[in-house]
Amino acid sequence: MKKLCGFLSRIIKISMIIFLTNCVKDNGSSQNKIQNMIGYAQKGPFINGSSVTVYDLQSDLSPTGKSFNSQITDNKGTFQLSDIPLSSNYVSLRVDGFYFNEISGQQSTAQITLYALSDISGKTYINVNILTDLERSRVEYLMKQGKSFTDSKVQAQKEILGIFNIEKSDIKTSESLNISENGDDNGILLAISSILQGYRSESELTELLSNIKNDIKENGILNSSALGSDLINHAIILDTASIKHNLAKRFNDLGAPANIPDFSKYIANFILKTKFEITRNNISYPDNGINGDNILSLSKTTYYGGLDIRHSLAAQLADGTSLKIKITSLASGKSSTTLADTTNPIAIPVWYYSPETNTNWSISIFDNTNYTQTFTAVESDKSCDLRMYFEKGSFLIEYFEMSATLPTRRKTIICN
Repeated sequence: MKKLCGFLSRIIKISMIIFLTNCVKDNGSSQNKIQNMIGYAQKGPFINGSSVTVYDLQSDLSPTGKSFNSQITDNKGTFQLSDIPLSSNYVSLRVDGFYFNEISGQQSTAQITLYALSDISGKTYINVNILTDLERSRVEYLMKQGKSFTDSKVQAQKEILGIFNIEKSDIKTSESLNISENGDDNGILLAISSILQGYRSESELTELLSNIKNDIKENGILNSSALGSDLINHAIILDTASIKHNLAKRFNDLGAPANIPDFSKYIANFILKTKFEITRNNISYPDNGINGDNILSLSKTTYYGGLDIRHSLAAQLADGTSLKIKITSLASGKSSTTLADTTNPIAIPVWYYSPETNTNWSISIFDNTNYTQTFTAVESDKSCDLRMYFEKGSFLIEYFEMSATLPTRRKTIICN
């Protein structure tokens, strides 16, 4: 009997040792470890070779001093993290690099930095984007006030959406959003990302993001009216069709067609509901210029035609803005490309201008095939004007504001 008790005692001790060993293992690196995780870094998508840094955090988000390096592996902004041991289930990610600017349709000329905070529990991917960057400082502050990580993330995201007059209680976590995938949540990300980018340089975007994060850190409210006005000043001139076209083309060119989400409704809603004041008239088109009625006036489409009638091609540009005007001759309701058919010639109404009256326009050579001509503002923060004469007929006027690749405005004028 004593032998049996001794044997059972040894079995119990061995079982306890095995149990305790497994507990240590589970609470160590095997539990808090990134095994194989994929993510996307997006402003627009970051460019191949951009750096990704993972920072190991304690459960209170304080850094342990350990970090792990990776990088973007393609122009879609893809990165992969594998076999990274962590002290807790919380990580901070940092992405530094060039990115595709969805507004201009070009790669950025300078690098930016974006951050993300995430709980890796149960996750197979983590994305880094504008929303993850904006909420980071606010989440850290809320946790120091005693809130849980989950509650802090939800509150910070809700407050940031509120800046843009967006309400959506069931939106996914910010690090789950992707501007190349369909869905309202992803549309919200793209709308906010586009408003913040606006027609800003990379340094201006970085400064704006930093100022907003500092402003909202303690109370979650954007108190600065100047920052709010800066947002709406750019939102009102965004060309959402051009943005969608730019992103779709970018992903198609990469051989990875994307479902760009509907985001224009969120920008329109912000413009309609925001209390921030528009303080900058970026580009204006007066009804009259130095030489007569302004062909570019937004309130007029009918003019007098004839070589004895003077008109102006007039615009006023604010500092940092840009403008290109394209004029196309029309006839019988047909487009200018149809008019180039030499087998069935049609009398094409044209225009003339006086070079000596030119103020701040760079003028292209007249395109005799498509019956078009472009007029590009040379400098911002200046007025543009030109004396013009139009024959009787119809003309398409297309406005390309702020380096847009598609027209931001267009109108057909009739010269009688």
